[in-house]
Amino acid sequence: MPRPLARGPCETAAAMLLSCALLLFSSGCGISGSGANDGFGGFFTPTDVGVIRHHVRQYQNSLREFTARLYAKNPKYEKDPARQRRKIDAVFAPLPTGEQVYAYKQSHEILAAAFHPETVEPDRVYLLSLGLWKSIVEAYDIGDEGIFVSGLQISLERLQRLHHNLSQVNWRLKTYKDKNGKLLFLTNEAGADGYLNMGYEVIMTRILTRLEDDIAMRGGLPERYMFSMSTIFVGILL
Repeated sequence: MPRPLARGPCETAAAMLLSCALLLFSSGCGISGSGANDGFGGFFTPTDVGVIRHHVRQYQNSLREFTARLYAKNPKYEKDPARQRRKIDAVFAPLPTGEQVYAYKQSHEILAAAFHPETVEPDRVYLLSLGLWKSIVEAYDIGDEGIFVSGLQISLERLQRLHHNLSQVNWRLKTYKDKNGKLLFLTNEAGADGYLNMGYEVIMTRILTRLEDDIAMRGGLPERYMFSMSTIFVGILL
């Protein structure tokens, strides 16, 4: 009976590499955490994907509540409750509805306009809400159905830029004023009865905490920032 031919060193090495590759793919590519240096931090496990999708849904719910509260506290930007509701729906619609200018801009441009002293859009609440949601869409690569759909990878760098911009929004809400010295957005100031509504702080903290969890899951660390009036919003889609 003929004996099998012996493999040479190169054939043996190639066979070992093929075996490792097959083992990796048969395990479902379940690499998670740091370990890649391409800005993506490796692949998501099915559990990671479930967490991300939950976070995206919660971001949308939180931003809807946030926007409704801002309109209630700042009716000068849109007095009609019916129009307020339509604008909120337009922010999260798969396709732009209503205005056709800012709906096609990138998130950092929209956020800058929301706080610009001479913005051409009279409704700053709409701009802020649109800019915040577009920031999340850009960072998480959200599809037309309004949910994270890329399946495997999200850029760690995009998440970190998103964290920078959202943290800056939180700071600007408390500091940016109009030419008369009044805050552009009334949020946590005491009402006529002295009651201090901290709902905005709670919502922003909730959003930032989820984002920091996702950054950690990608193997990164959220930063702490020192903002000034010269600080700009960074583009997420760099």
